[in-house]
Amino acid sequence: MKKPVPTIRDVAAGAGVSTATVSKFVNGTQRFSPAVEQAITRVIAELGYRSNPLAQSMITGRTHSIGLSVLDVANPHFSSVVKGANRVAQAHGYNVLLVDTEENPDRERPLLEALSRRVDGMIVISRIPESERDWMADLGKPLVFLGRLTRHEIPCVAGDDHRGAAMLTRHLLALGHRHIAYLGFGKSRRDEERLAGIRECMSAAGLELAVYDGGAPTAQEGERMSSSIMLGATHPDALICYNDLMAMGFMKAAQTLGFRVPEDISVAGFDNIDFGSYTLPPLTTVDLRSERMGAAAMEQLLTQIDGKPAAPSTIIEPQLVLRHSTCNRHL
Repeated sequence: MKKPVPTIRDVAAGAGVSTATVSKFVNGTQRFSPAVEQAITRVIAELGYRSNPLAQSMITGRTHSIGLSVLDVANPHFSSVVKGANRVAQAHGYNVLLVDTEENPDRERPLLEALSRRVDGMIVISRIPESERDWMADLGKPLVFLGRLTRHEIPCVAGDDHRGAAMLTRHLLALGHRHIAYLGFGKSRRDEERLAGIRECMSAAGLELAVYDGGAPTAQEGERMSSSIMLGATHPDALICYNDLMAMGFMKAAQTLGFRVPEDISVAGFDNIDFGSYTLPPLTTVDLRSERMGAAAMEQLLTQIDGKPAAPSTIIEPQLVLRHSTCNRHL
C-alpha cells in the first residue's frame, strides 16, 4: 500500500505547534525560538515533508521563477544569453521560464503579458520599437531589457555594437581593404549601431560603404544574398555581416560560386558563436560576450526583485576575435 504524502498538519502535530507556525517557518516569513524551529526541522526531516510551491507562492508573493523572452532560441547568440542568465538564476534559487517569440513582433505582447503572471521578474529581448513599449512598464513586474535604450525607464544591459563595429572596420582597413560592404539586418536596432560604427571609420578613411539589407539574421539569408553581392560587375574585397550566421551562410555560397575566402573576399561577423571557429576558414568576428550579457541582465533583475535600485544601463565591452577568414591585402 502506498504511503500517504505527509501534510503540513502532520508536521504541526509532530512538532506540537499550529499549522500557521509551520507555514510561516517553511516560507521564511517569521522566525521562532530555537526550540520551536529545531522541532519543526526535525519533524520535516522525519516525515519527508515537501512544501507545495504553488501554496508557497500564494503566501510569499514569490514564484522564484524568472521570465526570459528571446527572439529565436535556435540562434546561438540567444542560447548563450540564456546560458548566462540561467547560471546566475540557479545560483540564487530561481528557475528560468523561456519564451521564444520566433522573430515575430506580433507575438511578443500576448506572450509577455501571459508570462508576467507566472514570474517574479522578466528579461526581455524585443524587436518592438522603443516608442511602442510603454505597456511593458504596466506589467507590474521588475524588468531588464537586453539591448540599448534611449530612454531609461527600464534598466538595460547591452553590448557596445558601435565600438565593436568600429574595431572590426579599422582592422579591415589596416589589412588594406578599401572596397568594404556590409550585409545587415535592418529590422534590428543593433543593426543601426553596427552600421554607424562601420560608416564612421569608412568616412574617416574617405571611403564609401556598400550596404546590403538581408531579410532575416540567418545562415540561409546570408547564403541567399551571396550571388547578389558577388556576381555584379564588381564585388567587395571585404564583407562585414550582421552576425556570424549570415557570414557563415555567405561564405559557403561564395565558395560554391568559385570565390576564395579570404583571398578573393575577407568575411567577418558578430557574436563569436562556437560554430565560427569550425568553419573553413575559421571566422573573424566581434565577440559581444552574449553569455556575460545574460548573466549581467539576471544580476540586475535579481537586484530589483530584492528591492534595491538597479543601474539604468550596463554596457558590456566587445572583443575582436581574429581568425583566417580575413587576410592582409598588402601581401
